[in-house]
Amino acid sequence: MKLLFDYKLLAALDAVIAEQSFDKAADKLAITQSAISQRIKQLEQQVAQPVIVRTTPPAATTMGEKLLKHYKQVSLLAQELAQEILPNEQQEALSISIAINADTLASWFIPAITPLLKQDAIVLDLHVANEADTQSLLAKGKVFAAISNQQKSVAGCKVQHLGQLNYLLCASPEFTQRYFKDGLTTDSLAKAPAVTFDASDNMHHQYLSDHFGMNKGQYPCHRVGSSEAFVHFTLAGLAYSLLPITQASHYLASGELISLAPKAQLIQQLYWHSWVLERGSYKKITEHVVDYATKLLTVKSLPPN
Repeated sequence: MKLLFDYKLLAALDAVIAEQSFDKAADKLAITQSAISQRIKQLEQQVAQPVIVRTTPPAATTMGEKLLKHYKQVSLLAQELAQEILPNEQQEALSISIAINADTLASWFIPAITPLLKQDAIVLDLHVANEADTQSLLAKGKVFAAISNQQKSVAGCKVQHLGQLNYLLCASPEFTQRYFKDGLTTDSLAKAPAVTFDASDNMHHQYLSDHFGMNKGQYPCHRVGSSEAFVHFTLAGLAYSLLPITQASHYLASGELISLAPKAQLIQQLYWHSWVLERGSYKKITEHVVDYATKLLTVKSLPPN
């Protein structure tokens, strides 16, 4: 049996998931909510199974994720074809979704992509997630590309190694004098406040487990939900933290921060995952990110003197 998709039905599915609401999806497509619901029902009848879990917010089923990935790839081809056929026509800004970890966004991603954004009509939809989780957004078809610490790619995607990013345990001189005057020990670490991103951020916990045999709950720890807040907390002497060398190098050079354990760095390998099917602006994004990152991470990840 030949399955022919009605793409206005797939557009309705994409809008509901993107907007996290049937009402907002209807506004986006300039139709009524009942029309959105009807299109979703028609799509489910066509594939003979649910495509949306009707929770708050709505979520795509496994079949829904497959359909979304297909729809986004077809939309990519359509947008690029329109630019080729009508190069002199004013095209709508191309919306490109990327999954990215907070450290990358706070340090090097924006300068990597700035030249392209100034040149091409592109709007980015960045999904910030833990570097161990970004790849799942790609597998679900929610994004075109992802920066991940996972080397193995997913079906329909390719992977390129961006480089090695070293993390240093850092603190202000004041904080160091207050808590680590006699060095890093399990006793001093049990009293000194640390800082992590959120509940899914296990980097600091893994570091203390590997180097000091300490478990979660054996030391105080802030959760700040912001890569920039990591730096601010550390500079203010409120906590010590694991900072990527791309963020820490300036403050280490100025003396505002101290590397507490220069020889005990946490090493993170980063990879760029993107659709095999990439053309035009999508291909340019890959080229800009990979070129910038491979140069930066090679230099910045060298151990400090």
